[in-house]
Amino acid sequence: MDLFEYRNEELSKEQAPLASRMRPRNLEEFVGQEKVVGEGTYLRKAIGEDRLQTAIFWGPPGSGKTTLASIIANLTRAHFRRLSAVTSGVAEVRALIKEAEDRLAMEGARTILFIDEIHRFNKAQQDALLPAVEKGTIVLIGATTENPYFEVNSALVSRSKVFRLDPLSEDEVRTVVERALADEERGLGGLGLEIEEEALEHIVRMAGGDARIALNTLEAAALLAAEEGGRRRVDLATAEEAAQRKALLYDKWGDAHYDTVSAFIKSMRGSDPQAAVYWLARMLKAGEDPRFIARRMVIFASEDVGLADSGALVVADAAARAVEFVGMPECALNLAHAALYLALAPKSNSATRAISAASREVERGVTQGVPLHLRDSHYRGAAELGHGKGYLYPHDYPGHHVRQDYLPEGIKGAIYYEPACEGEERHLVEAWRKRVMEGEGAVEGHEVERSGDVPEGPAPEEGEDEGAGPAKPRG
Repeated sequence: MDLFEYRNEELSKEQAPLASRMRPRNLEEFVGQEKVVGEGTYLRKAIGEDRLQTAIFWGPPGSGKTTLASIIANLTRAHFRRLSAVTSGVAEVRALIKEAEDRLAMEGARTILFIDEIHRFNKAQQDALLPAVEKGTIVLIGATTENPYFEVNSALVSRSKVFRLDPLSEDEVRTVVERALADEERGLGGLGLEIEEEALEHIVRMAGGDARIALNTLEAAALLAAEEGGRRRVDLATAEEAAQRKALLYDKWGDAHYDTVSAFIKSMRGSDPQAAVYWLARMLKAGEDPRFIARRMVIFASEDVGLADSGALVVADAAARAVEFVGMPECALNLAHAALYLALAPKSNSATRAISAASREVERGVTQGVPLHLRDSHYRGAAELGHGKGYLYPHDYPGHHVRQDYLPEGIKGAIYYEPACEGEERHLVEAWRKRVMEGEGAVEGHEVERSGDVPEGPAPEEGEDEGAGPAKPRG
């Protein structure tokens, strides 16, 4: 059977699924992906002029990857072949490449090879394609739902133009559905089908940007529709029955996994409890490991809440322990408790900035020896080496504080921690300043600046990296 035409006599146009019958035949019928195939884009020009080079179409199901391949098959003068990464092996790949070589030598005709789900090809299969792609024996078009930069041979990716396709918008899905309802030749226009606005909106919304899901649901709804006076009517209840429960686009190892986790973290960081609990529910319903979610919240508690509310770390850690103790589904309550707490808590990334700045200082090679007065003096012979000499024991002084140097000579006065002064951190810093400023002054030989002179840390400027800035010496 040809990839894009049902030539099997047993499968008529009427028997083919609606999604297949309504597949766009040219770019004018193609809906969505304006950034990829809109007027003036490279891909549109390459398809129109039949000059397409090796490409990878990367996007979620129903976004138009196979449809674009079918349009290319319809318009190209090159010989078009298709392989499925699920069913094809290395021998089949090599045989097809040999055919392409003979065709190019004898007829001067190019061969375009479309490989669906190319990420499922193993390394040996992908390596077998590389020489033919490099020599131009074949023009490869790969389609994948996975990030090709992770799942496809890097040598193939580097020789390909990667086109990222997005899920269709609800307006675009609605256009696809309405077109199928009106088309009497390929769609449902000849059925006299009437659909309530609420039912149409439900079908569009539940498709989640997947045109194929929308058309499959519409076809099922048409089958379930009650007949009234010779016409079929789709109401909301029929649409809900046809849609059943929408399968979440979520893969524990794919982009949807990382994108959803990212949305969850950013929602908590943005202090949006509604969004935080929504993304949490979405991950749990999709089968995400609750231990992974708990670990991310423990990290978040110090990375983004930090000293503004140190209790956040206690709550997040308790939720992580509850996951192990209680398990699903009840531990969803503990995770929700922690996620809402983290979203509502005041935010400070001063701990993140401090460790990042100090780490960069170390990485730059600033690793001078520990000052003598700070070195361990508890072993025999340490005193003879001068270890601990001149160290001032803070508990011997009022306020349990005394001024002395704690950094190596070359970086005295460097500032890594810059207070955010939000929530509890403000009170901690104010108490610290008062304590160190009122403490006993330095003794002879230890005349240094007051450690309480550390300025309040400014908020990072717009566009600044989330990590800490460079260490700032006091001048």
